[in-house]
Amino acid sequence: MAAPGLGVFFVLILLLLLPPPPLRAEEPAAEPADTHDAAQARARIVPAPVTDVAKLCVCDLLVAQCDINCCCDPDCSAEDFSLFTTCSVPVVTGDSQLCSQKAAVYSLDVEANPPERIFKLIDQVNPSIFCIHATNYEQAVYLKSPEIPTPENFDQLLDKFGGATFSAEPDSWNLDTDAQNPPDANETYRYEYGVPVQTEDAFLRLPSPVVSSWCSDANPAGFLVNQATKCIRSVSVEKCDSIQALSMLFYINSSILAVPKSSQMVNITVQSIVVQGQNGMRTLLNSSDVLRLPMVLDGLCINAVLGVNYHITHTDTGEIIEAAAAFVLGAISKEALSIEQSFEISFTQENTQPVPLSGNPGYVVGLPVRAGFRPQGSGIIQSSNKHSQLTILQSTSTQDCLAAQGARAPVLFGYNMISGCKLRITAAMKCQPLAQTLLDVLKGQSFPEYVASFGNSQAQDVLDWVPITQLHISEQEPTGEKKWGWECRKKLEGTHGIFRGGVSLLLWKLFLTLQSSCQIPVSLGIEVKWTKYGSLVNPQARIVNVTATITTTTLKQLPSGRERIIPITSSVVFTDISSPAEPGYKAWPTINIKLPFDFFYPFV
Repeated sequence: MAAPGLGVFFVLILLLLLPPPPLRAEEPAAEPADTHDAAQARARIVPAPVTDVAKLCVCDLLVAQCDINCCCDPDCSAEDFSLFTTCSVPVVTGDSQLCSQKAAVYSLDVEANPPERIFKLIDQVNPSIFCIHATNYEQAVYLKSPEIPTPENFDQLLDKFGGATFSAEPDSWNLDTDAQNPPDANETYRYEYGVPVQTEDAFLRLPSPVVSSWCSDANPAGFLVNQATKCIRSVSVEKCDSIQALSMLFYINSSILAVPKSSQMVNITVQSIVVQGQNGMRTLLNSSDVLRLPMVLDGLCINAVLGVNYHITHTDTGEIIEAAAAFVLGAISKEALSIEQSFEISFTQENTQPVPLSGNPGYVVGLPVRAGFRPQGSGIIQSSNKHSQLTILQSTSTQDCLAAQGARAPVLFGYNMISGCKLRITAAMKCQPLAQTLLDVLKGQSFPEYVASFGNSQAQDVLDWVPITQLHISEQEPTGEKKWGWECRKKLEGTHGIFRGGVSLLLWKLFLTLQSSCQIPVSLGIEVKWTKYGSLVNPQARIVNVTATITTTTLKQLPSGRERIIPITSSVVFTDISSPAEPGYKAWPTINIKLPFDFFYPFV
């Protein structure tokens, strides 16, 4: 038996040979396994979204009624869904910046009998690394309920919202504007559409009726917003010289800021002064640099402002460079207790001519169809003819086509029109000059290439203009030998494309030998196809296609001393290609107009 001390010795040697344990800092108490897993699960769980996409419906426009093809409308029943053709809004989502969000997917099962709606709620993951983990600030999602006026807070609300302008932002949002907008940053500002035109004291006033017909001077003029208003002003002849709204100074004494929040000023100059007499007759004054202030004379208040027309000139970068005002002054009798004033403002970009619109945005029935050209590599240049629009031949009392050049009528949207003239042909007339003259009579000196799709299409928006398709057709084809020559001509022009080289030249000479007549244009037909665009409640007219068809006829050689009269016609037809109106909506009414009795003479 081994000695006991020897066993202890071997145990000590073994402990010395083992590596020492690593040094560790003080460790916290061990966390239970279930608690650690729960913490990781909480980190992965996304908080419940504030917005429930299953209850959102952007196509639900009618109150307590089922909207056609709106698959998310809660007012629609299963019977309504069976009549739908498609879902106008197939997917409804919340904030697209969320890392993970719910999406409501709507579709129709057309194979079911009857067809039924299918609703699915799926999860969508935002692949962007910059996304919002959770939207948990509910006050930012909903509109804040307005504070109800009470006897206790009425004075406070009146001080806050009773002025011409006020701020709805809480006081905690007020920042140091001087630090954010240093003086050097003023040049980066510019006017944008609808922004009030600022002056050195407030904004450019455009008086208008607010609640009643009485004038309110708290209406600001919006940049690029053409407006025309009329309102009633209370007056007293004895005090007319002290009523600011009757004085020219009230409308020109404040300079306009060239750009918002800048120190550059633009003075309002007097463009013209028109004096209106008691009988309504107006006289333009030769000099407009002399202010005419209201004053009492022989029981009348003279030089009172009856109307103001502002004209603002701006650059393409949104900077105002000129401002002018045209005044209409008149006299007020002592019996009058009020007068009607008219105000108007218009905007024009520098180095451009003001162009009248035909609707905003869609065309208005009865206004001209806007047209223009597009030079190579540039925007649209509108027509420079008399009417600056698309025109057709206008009938004259003489009905002589050769004397009708220059008599044009604008094409009015929605109005089908036809006009024409008579052509007297003699044996001495040459074919080619006659054909060119008739073409100029039908199309005018400069037939446009494009038509604006909307009534307010801008010239720089080339994609907002529709090209005019021009077609040439023959009214009739010859028969017999001339028909054979006609087919040869078709083939030579590439209709069939089977003749080439010297054979084509021989056939062409043969065709010229057989063909002893020429082709002249006898009619121009313009078809304008348009559609209703936008909401069914307020549809806007939009032109989608314009086709101009020139019809030619064969003019045979007349014997010497013989004459022939040919009618030349020009017409315009508007075709509505909109989808049929859904049940419950009425189509646009038919418009009947009465034109001058000789407009279509001698055609009906």
